[in-house]
Amino acid sequence: MDPNTKEITHEFFPYFRIYKDGRVERFRATETVPPSTDSHTGVQSKDTIVSQANNLFARLFHPKLTNPKQKLPLLIHIHGGAFCISSPNTPFNHNYLNSLVNKANVIAVAVQYRRAPERPLPTAYDDAWEAIKWVASHVNKDGPEPWLNDHADFERVFLSGDSAGANITHNMAMQASIQRLVGVRIVGMVLIHPFFRNNEPDKLMEFIFPSSSGCNDPRMNPARAVEELGRLGCTRVLVCIAGKDRLKDRGLSYYEALKKSEWGGMVQIVETDDEDHVFHLFKPDSEKTIDLMAQIVMFLNQL
Repeated sequence: MDPNTKEITHEFFPYFRIYKDGRVERFRATETVPPSTDSHTGVQSKDTIVSQANNLFARLFHPKLTNPKQKLPLLIHIHGGAFCISSPNTPFNHNYLNSLVNKANVIAVAVQYRRAPERPLPTAYDDAWEAIKWVASHVNKDGPEPWLNDHADFERVFLSGDSAGANITHNMAMQASIQRLVGVRIVGMVLIHPFFRNNEPDKLMEFIFPSSSGCNDPRMNPARAVEELGRLGCTRVLVCIAGKDRLKDRGLSYYEALKKSEWGGMVQIVETDDEDHVFHLFKPDSEKTIDLMAQIVMFLNQL
């Protein structure tokens, strides 16, 4: 047996290890589920190609409709996983969006992006923006995806993400202020337990984002770039933090920095006591998850 197949060159537990032959082994969030029609809620899901060139897909979620011509708010969701694990078809991500789409009565697009370490950052940012532009291509009802042509209200678009996905979501809202999406109005953004850097060393981020300028890179630590926050490309933001989450203070710092900026929108913060990072994905039936979901639904349905 070739010794290179067993020799480990890098390991970042609990995410992945890299072998000398270049193989990457992920430790968690490797299970997937197919799209389906939920027998309890009637929510339908399907996968569709976003980019043939980069082999990118999105998973779309469609609530049960009483009016076949109904236009619904559009939610573009970006999953977390330290930029290196998980996907839109990971069971807990699929189940979360299935529930949210049912309760909020929205169309959802779950964005896939190429992950580190095979594709270091900023690839995830580039892929997410490519997916958002693909969604925007449906604004005149002549895009490749009928669900978006027929039912998406492009005057009521929301971005959301959890953990690393919340980081990407913030950066997509910043990009939307620079590269305008014609006909698309991004109303709001939901950041659930966002991953941002602070002044602490982070060996994983240094490894998977080698081109970053470090802990003060505004893509990683937007709270240190208050002037840039002033051009955030939406009018409402909901920041969700958890009491036992080690990232709690970073979400709080983002909230405070956004309030201090010249942005001028409305920002809210919701803290869930005695819960840890992304608890809502792993405890979907808990009372606190139900409460958090209700806060997000109210934010999405607010006129």
